[in-house]
Amino acid sequence: MRALVVYCHPSPQSFNAAVRDLVLAKLSSAGAEVRLHDLYASGFSPILTETEWSSYLDCPGNCAPVAQEVQDIRWCDTLIFVYPTWWYGLPAMLKGWLDRVLLPDVAFLMPEGANRSIRPGLRHIKRLGVFTTCGASRWITFFVGAPGRRTLTRGVGLLLTPFHRRAFAAHYRMDSSTPESRRAHLARVAAQMDKLIGRQVPVSLPEPPSHRVEAAE
Repeated sequence: MRALVVYCHPSPQSFNAAVRDLVLAKLSSAGAEVRLHDLYASGFSPILTETEWSSYLDCPGNCAPVAQEVQDIRWCDTLIFVYPTWWYGLPAMLKGWLDRVLLPDVAFLMPEGANRSIRPGLRHIKRLGVFTTCGASRWITFFVGAPGRRTLTRGVGLLLTPFHRRAFAAHYRMDSSTPESRRAHLARVAAQMDKLIGRQVPVSLPEPPSHRVEAAE
């Protein structure tokens, strides 16, 4: 297993960091090769510049500004996202990663000749994990349409191999969470990671941080 973990949170002490650490521990114990993209820690720029936009369809030159990120997405067979849900969707940093990295001839193939629609380009990826926290309740999140979850599980998911293995876990009402709810969520993440890996991988659950504010809805 070759896993790329895309992590997006500005605080090293966040609850999302505890989720990330649990995901990494599960992968390590399963013997997976792992590459981590910590978007805030690495100073990743989410801005698709005018220069990048104008050369968006110029393949493979469009990959040059994000060459390492593209190399990693082509390398992995497992793709995992860990992030907070802000305003029901993806943080701007993570949305910018999708804009700049999931490029034509990388994530999808543009229409040409007899092919009149976009075709998937990530068929080598067999597993997709999405782990998030939400300030809103489950009911409100789904009433709004859960756009962040849909972007990743449906939008990105359509580009992967058909019938890929999928895992998802969200802690709703994060701003009113308790130590017990956060521990229970880490247990859910652990179970979802076992599902993604395909077998039970025993690890110790990390102690969640005491503070609870993660989201902005």
